[in-house]
Amino acid sequence: MKMGAWGKRASALLQKYKYVLLVALVGVVLLLWPSGGGEAMAQAPPAAAPADQFQTTALERRLEEALSRVSGAGEVSVVLTLKETPRQVVAQDGSATEGNGQTSRELTTVLASGGSGTQEPVLLQQLSPVYQGALVVAQGGGDPNVRLALSGAVSALTGLGADKIAICAGK
Repeated sequence: MKMGAWGKRASALLQKYKYVLLVALVGVVLLLWPSGGGEAMAQAPPAAAPADQFQTTALERRLEEALSRVSGAGEVSVVLTLKETPRQVVAQDGSATEGNGQTSRELTTVLASGGSGTQEPVLLQQLSPVYQGALVVAQGGGDPNVRLALSGAVSALTGLGADKIAICAGK
């Protein structure tokens, strides 16, 4: 009779946690599902340089859109200059050998296995761009209140001080 009680208890637990078990089962299936691409994807080099330029251009466009909504600003154009581009810091393993009064160091990038047999560098840190200055040309740039609002908005979004932001009146 103990087997019947055990079966009822298991059935009650299954009924109570059926959705949790279903989600867990779907997760396991997705983890085991092979991702497509195979060898062709493993050999494709990452395109990093155009993405950095695109991010700056995209931020300029977003700033233009947002700043044009400031009361009295009118049409706005934004130019940002970079001091340092965005970059990634990868993990490296090093060894040093000493001989004949000289020390030589050898650094290798640490790789981790990705999906589908790919290997990717281990990222330690992703550094954001450092802006050098900003130029904002706005139709309402002659009004001191508008200039203050635009300067504060650009400063908040880029981290630049007010002395690095130039606001000019446009046509």
